[in-house]
Amino acid sequence: MFLKGKTAIVTGSTSGIGLAYAQALAAEGAQVMINGFGDAGEIEKERAALEKTSGKALYDAADMTKPDEIAAMVQRCHDELGGPDIVIANAGIQHVAKIEDFPPEKFEAIIRINMSSAWYLYRAAVPFMKAKKWGRIIATASAHSLVASPNKTAYVMAKHGIAGLTKTLALEVATDGITVNCISPGYVWTPLVEHQIPDTMASRGLSREQVINDVLLDAQPTKEFVTAEQVAGLAVYLCRDEAKSITGTNLSMDGGWTAA
Repeated sequence: MFLKGKTAIVTGSTSGIGLAYAQALAAEGAQVMINGFGDAGEIEKERAALEKTSGKALYDAADMTKPDEIAAMVQRCHDELGGPDIVIANAGIQHVAKIEDFPPEKFEAIIRINMSSAWYLYRAAVPFMKAKKWGRIIATASAHSLVASPNKTAYVMAKHGIAGLTKTLALEVATDGITVNCISPGYVWTPLVEHQIPDTMASRGLSREQVINDVLLDAQPTKEFVTAEQVAGLAVYLCRDEAKSITGTNLSMDGGWTAA
């Protein structure tokens, strides 16, 4: 349990990849603060399970569209758990539509939640990490931080922004014992992916099976979904001392999608 004594915040962690991050970090001894929306009973169930694993876990309902709430969440983590030593920007939403049909309010929400929230999270956490001369900053980017797909203008914009933020911040904190990286999965079977299937069916005139096989998995040479546990395993490795020279990188985990 090499993360004993460390504290992590994971945004968007009440399900999917974010919950897998929290579980993997807790398994290595880290105290965790989870964040996100969902059924209150289910969230408490997951929080309690994490606490049983690592000794202490908290839930914070900060809205990722509100910078003041993000800053308050980080301060609360520091006050009640110590740290934060590790932050993972994972919160995300999706909407699929042609640009002329894309609702402006959906565009604004995707930019705020998928990209801007990471900047505010990092801004609040970096001073605590600098004080300890140790930190691990990780974001969930996407294969769409490297390549594009039609009907996803806002999402692709946001994920390219995450890649740029990763590089820039890594340079700023390079001598402070802090690493900054992003992980770019291909399609992972999560609620986010499942929920975009109806929009893709409508926008492309395809069946559910066609969307899964001819759209989602078409770009992945392995023809398999990446698993949340695989993504979380890479994040855990980035927290190890062996990974302290890995910084400013965009790490692909996409079944070969971006190799072409």
